[in-house]
Amino acid sequence: MASLQKILHVEDDPDIREIVKICLETLGGFKLLQCESGRVALEAAEGFAPDLFILDMMMPGLNGIETLQALREKDSLANVPAIFVSSVDTADRYRADIEALAIGAIQKPFDPTTLAQQVSDLWAQTQS
Repeated sequence: MASLQKILHVEDDPDIREIVKICLETLGGFKLLQCESGRVALEAAEGFAPDLFILDMMMPGLNGIETLQALREKDSLANVPAIFVSSVDTADRYRADIEALAIGAIQKPFDPTTLAQQVSDLWAQTQS
């Protein structure tokens, strides 16, 4: 079973990026590369070689689904699992895409104290 170590996190809100950084790096022990947009993620992802993508659904420019589709066009990233982060309304609107493209979704607002465990649990489902 592969271990989850490196996470590419794409989120346009700087406050949420900071909370996720604390949750996943400090509390979860993961190595995190954070990008403020899908375009930045497309430039940085291959060099980072993430084990997992965590993508905000609603962002200016490329949304989470468009970002994931573009990332997966790169051979080295084609099979990287993804988790979307979204509000209930957005998750409902894009449910079919989330189910087809991702290993799961985490609802905003999320509980910072359990975020690392939620991510680990979703990852573990892909490894069994």
